[in-house]
Amino acid sequence: MSKQVKRLILSLVVIGTAGVAASFCVSLRAGLISAIATGCLCAVFCIFTRRRYRAIAQLSDYLRRVANGQFELALRDNDEGELSILKNNIYTLSSMLTEQAGQLSREKRSLQSAAADISHQLKTPLTSLLMMAELLEDETLPPEKRREFLQNLKIGLSRMEWMVLSLLKMARLDSGTAEFKKGPVFADKLLAAALEPLTIMLELRGQRAILPEDAPPCLICDSEWTREALTNILKNASEHSPDDGAIAVHWGENPLCRWISVTDSGTGIASKDLPHIFKRFYSQNKRGGVGIGLALSLAVMRGQSGDIEVVSPTGQGASFTLKFFK
Repeated sequence: MSKQVKRLILSLVVIGTAGVAASFCVSLRAGLISAIATGCLCAVFCIFTRRRYRAIAQLSDYLRRVANGQFELALRDNDEGELSILKNNIYTLSSMLTEQAGQLSREKRSLQSAAADISHQLKTPLTSLLMMAELLEDETLPPEKRREFLQNLKIGLSRMEWMVLSLLKMARLDSGTAEFKKGPVFADKLLAAALEPLTIMLELRGQRAILPEDAPPCLICDSEWTREALTNILKNASEHSPDDGAIAVHWGENPLCRWISVTDSGTGIASKDLPHIFKRFYSQNKRGGVGIGLALSLAVMRGQSGDIEVVSPTGQGASFTLKFFK
């Protein structure tokens, strides 16, 4: 019991005793009534104080257990009063801590998984590059082989550079530090900018992009990030289309959104792969790509409150539709 409560009880006893003594001076009956009333009041006060101290002790114990990481206890109270309000506030705080602890645990597992995936993805090309570098040290290596190995080194290094840059962009999107500066941009200008990095690849494979003839819609988006997402979708379409194939692009508008669709001329996506194609590194094992581009594109679109829809009828090309909701 605290000193303040002891002092309060002592003050009540002194005041009660003085009142009882004064009542006895008036009459015996008044003194007895005053003594009984004072005793009842003291008993009620002691019982009430004891219950409050017990409730406070429970709250203290609950807070200690929460501090030790035990968030599973329920402490909600539907009664009225200051302690009930305090209990509900503590329960709200513990619920928030529970959610934050769960989120941190999920992020930790995700980080560990991403680190393992990145390590696995970089290990194979690094080993290959080191082997070619060792072969180039051979002075008896024929000139044509040396040129071949140098070309393979350039391709491998370019591929690794693209993967590292894409992973850095994914990290910015995951951490919420990527800034989207939305503004009006016409679909044809966005498409032209997205196709520019792929011009040489399309020419080497004899592929062509078939563009729509109708008027392009005006999209509200971040032009740089959206161009990155669209380039990845077009690159994916090229990788899964045959040589001399075509990539069909359409755009349009409905009451819900404005959209751009990209359809390749390949054999489509297997139904078992369709739910997983936007997972990081999934495509490399299943469909031949690195497996970052589609995940990055989806993160960019959802970061702008948009979405990507994919449709792949059996035996036909896959169609990816970027949706810009109004």
